[in-house]
Amino acid sequence: MAKEKLVVEPEDTYRKKLDMCITDAIIKGGGGILLGTIASIFIFKRRWPITTGFGIGMVVRWTWCNRHKPGAHK
Repeated sequence: MAKEKLVVEPEDTYRKKLDMCITDAIIKGGGGILLGTIASIFIFKRRWPITTGFGIGMVVRWTWCNRHKPGAHK
């Protein structure tokens, strides 16, 4: 039996990295909203911690996705 080599297409790599970026955005954005809501309810009694938490989550996601760009090849 001959061993078959597994060929990884560039589209598959791009799709995988893009899926990771989208999933990361959902998780970090949701986590920021959750932490902002908790801070808003228990500490500050205002709404700005919710939007600040979401913004920080999105900045962290943006940084991570730029470091691991879907189109970048190593």
